[in-house]
Amino acid sequence: MLFFKVLCIFAAVVAILYLIMIMPRMMHRPDREKFTKVLYAHRGLHDNNTDAPENSMAAFKKAVEGGYGIECDVQLTRDGIPVIFHDFTLKRVARYENDRAAEVKGKVIDYTYDELQELVLLGSNERIPKFEDFLKMVDGRVPLIIELKIELKDLRVCGEVWKFLKDYKGVYCIESFNPLGVWWFKRNHPDIMRGQLSDEFHKDSPEEFKGILYFVLTGLLFNFLTKPDFIAFNRKYPKSVSMQLCRRLYKCTCAAWTVKSQEQLKEAAKDFDIFIFDSFIPESGSRSIF
Repeated sequence: MLFFKVLCIFAAVVAILYLIMIMPRMMHRPDREKFTKVLYAHRGLHDNNTDAPENSMAAFKKAVEGGYGIECDVQLTRDGIPVIFHDFTLKRVARYENDRAAEVKGKVIDYTYDELQELVLLGSNERIPKFEDFLKMVDGRVPLIIELKIELKDLRVCGEVWKFLKDYKGVYCIESFNPLGVWWFKRNHPDIMRGQLSDEFHKDSPEEFKGILYFVLTGLLFNFLTKPDFIAFNRKYPKSVSMQLCRRLYKCTCAAWTVKSQEQLKEAAKDFDIFIFDSFIPESGSRSIF
């Protein structure tokens, strides 16, 4: 009997600690309504088989013209300039202009901005854009979801991005898979809407994402430090326990990535509040479709 009581107390303590660890920001939350009125074009309104590939100025201009919000990825060059590019490595998307069959080796951070301008994006003539130029082009016309690409503990991109965001008049929020980036904004600019990206890492790529770190990231167990305003989660796993608790118990905003059809969009509406899409054109740019 005593053992059972001790076990129950232990289970209750663990449950309370868990709920504390996944708790998002509860007070002084920024207004989410300005973010939920549009759908977000993933890496711009892109098609990698056209002259508007992912994270290109052409794709961003198409998104603005279509009235869609934009999700994009920012990381630093070797000389500390924030540029928009998704992968840490250049191999998949970057090409030599005069030899597009040749593999471009290395990471974005291995090259200066000028060196990166010698490359093009896939089969187009688009170049890797500066974050600064991207903001000037959008000029507040549509809301932005800005993902900070952070390897390990190198948080320099946070400060460099902020140099341009601090005077930007449009609607934007930041997000990152790396909790340290979310924490940086909590500590330095707590008024900015911030989001924790996550996934059921072990389900999609069990060989790549294994170990306690990815268990903690999947479970959103760094929320007690970062206090995110929204959770951005893989739309394939809408019933992830920690995400559902954040949304249902704590009334936290949740964003779905990446929705790839109208059917998926309508299905995601059951469990998410913000929707990031690619590979199709939604029937409407407004949440009124739901």
